[in-house]
Amino acid sequence: MSMKLQLHTAMIAACLVLVALSGNARAQEVPMVTGEHWTKSSDELKKAYLVGMANIAQVETAFHAANPPPDSLSMVPRMARGLKGQTLDSVRESLNKWYAGHPDQLQRPVIEIIWFELVVPGLQKNR
Repeated sequence: MSMKLQLHTAMIAACLVLVALSGNARAQEVPMVTGEHWTKSSDELKKAYLVGMANIAQVETAFHAANPPPDSLSMVPRMARGLKGQTLDSVRESLNKWYAGHPDQLQRPVIEIIWFELVVPGLQKNR
């Protein structure tokens, strides 16, 4: 599969995930997926969200392949290092456990939990 076709496929997949998660939100409103959404979602929808996130990272990586930005201008390299050794299922399970252990923090966005509870500790471990 050509790089252009892979990029196109990844962008479509990411858009489909966003549409599925947004419900009836207007185009100018980007819904923030929180623990409330996460804990009420099926495993398939959770995995679709994570696949969408992974696809967005792959799209950025492909877009900047010839001239990658420094870490200070892109979170993708840090996210990749911080999640090294993780799978979609292990990230999903980590999020499930985190929200189950913090039921008073369901308003926190999923991406925030991924970053601060998985990526940042992973960066310390994967230096």
